[in-house]
Amino acid sequence: MSWLLAADVGGTKTLVALAQEGGALPRIAVEWGCQSRDFSALEAILETFLARPEVAPHAGGIASTCLSVAGPVENGTTTLTNLGWRIEAAALAARLGLAPVALINDFAAAGLGIPALAAGDFVTLQQGEVREHATRLVIGAGTGLGTGWLVWNGERYVAHASEAGHADFAPLDEIQDELLAYLRRNFGRVSWERVVSGPGLMRIFSFLQEKGVGIPSREMLAASKASADTTAVIGEFGASRRDPLAVKALDIFVSAYGAFAGNVALATLARGGTYIAGGIAPRIIARLRDSSFIRAFNDKGRFGDLLKTIPVHVVMNPKVCLYGALIEANRLAAPGVPG
Repeated sequence: MSWLLAADVGGTKTLVALAQEGGALPRIAVEWGCQSRDFSALEAILETFLARPEVAPHAGGIASTCLSVAGPVENGTTTLTNLGWRIEAAALAARLGLAPVALINDFAAAGLGIPALAAGDFVTLQQGEVREHATRLVIGAGTGLGTGWLVWNGERYVAHASEAGHADFAPLDEIQDELLAYLRRNFGRVSWERVVSGPGLMRIFSFLQEKGVGIPSREMLAASKASADTTAVIGEFGASRRDPLAVKALDIFVSAYGAFAGNVALATLARGGTYIAGGIAPRIIARLRDSSFIRAFNDKGRFGDLLKTIPVHVVMNPKVCLYGALIEANRLAAPGVPG
């Protein structure tokens, strides 16, 4: 029996899986997750996984490996944008004794993983009008802001990575003008990722505090002290409307998120659907379902009517990038398997 090794390597978490080769979605036999920053390098994570007693007996039978990575991939190498790890596929394969290792951008992987999801893994924000074999777009805010799209090649969808999240941030209104000026003082050039990401939500909150819009409630301050993830607390209190300042921060975040998604959907003419993935969207789904996200998505002047025809779905399954990496590993192990 041949095995596949796949991983979704993110700025916050890494998920690794061993699966049996074959099928539209290879069957996962062993799955393990960790905090990325608990390790000094990806090699250490994979060595730990391959040494597990339920994995080690199969390590010699791994036919293909594909790693979904949060960074641009070129010539089999990448530097993870929010970790700084440099990964070289050939060196990794040699060190770990693996068959050739493939690297794929995480949002290209997310795009490949979408067909493996069930209907219950999506929340629809805009029904739109699906066009068969049209371009699909995947966007997601988490530690960073990822993007990727898929183009039909006559037989299957082919994933293309993008770094559109690092394009210049464009404010929508006066308060976002002020936010841009605030961020420019700290960063110089300001990208969309500086706003639409977990750290971006924290920056919006800090900006509003410094602007004198309000102060956090006692309940929220207590929750922040008890949590290692202040950004998650802001999102939780904003989504549940339990803190006015968090609500205002999340309002700005959701509006900017929708505007960015609409910009890239317009740039790619994603008539096959726009999919909102990443770690933040499922946690604020109630706020994404109100009108502000879609209003900003569609607010494109003369092209507003076109944007209204594009389906928009939130991906609720956090394993979509892992599934995409498994599907790509399966394809590489057995060329001809549908992608």
